[in-house]
Amino acid sequence: MKDAQTALVLEQPQAIQPITPLSMIQLALQQGMGPEVLRDLFKLKQEVDADEARKAYDMAFAAFKAQSIRIVKNIEVTAGPLNGKKYADLLAVVEAVTDKLSAHGLSSSWKITKDEPQWLEVTCTLRHERGHSESVSMGGPPDAGGAKNAIQARASTVTYLQRYTLLAATGLAAGGQDNDGNGSAKHLGDDQFIPHQEAIQGARNAVELKAAFAAAYKAAEAVGDRDAMQSFVRLKDARKAGLL
Repeated sequence: MKDAQTALVLEQPQAIQPITPLSMIQLALQQGMGPEVLRDLFKLKQEVDADEARKAYDMAFAAFKAQSIRIVKNIEVTAGPLNGKKYADLLAVVEAVTDKLSAHGLSSSWKITKDEPQWLEVTCTLRHERGHSESVSMGGPPDAGGAKNAIQARASTVTYLQRYTLLAATGLAAGGQDNDGNGSAKHLGDDQFIPHQEAIQGARNAVELKAAFAAAYKAAEAVGDRDAMQSFVRLKDARKAGLL
């Protein structure tokens, strides 16, 4: 009986080991393959690793988006063309998303990717622990409103861009309704205002700028949002100056 069992075990096929780029590299080294073969195998391994990292990022981001995330608009504007509107400041956005990103191996960071006298650009990057990352960029002129000095004006714009690039990168919007102080709906919501703003700021030439501004102005005009109309005019003028 024991001999029969032994024979049965011997007759069973050996488990087939999966062929991976790493195992191929190890085999190539054992067989003394030349540098060209090794270089191609290392390139293949990098491509496979990058694809796996992208898949891991997509799964992590989907899990992040499946969570209940609420960003409360905690600051009310008390002057200027957006008087009466509410928004979530940078700290509120960061506090709402950081822990939930980290729970899925994701993190966020910013870089100033363009620093010119009349134009600043900030890029927000979401990165997964496996190495894959996705970025969103947004630009704008220094915020010279109020009594800001030159440094404060630039810092204000950077903070603003950090806030909105993080919202854009995570695909989130702040909760709560905008109002004009009288309870009447005469303002575009952030879900309408921000995309038009981004389109104007991201215009790469005069033709794109004209089309983006026309669409934005028409949307604001349709609901009678004069503040938004004025804001779009200023954004258009600032972007036009940046294209010269």
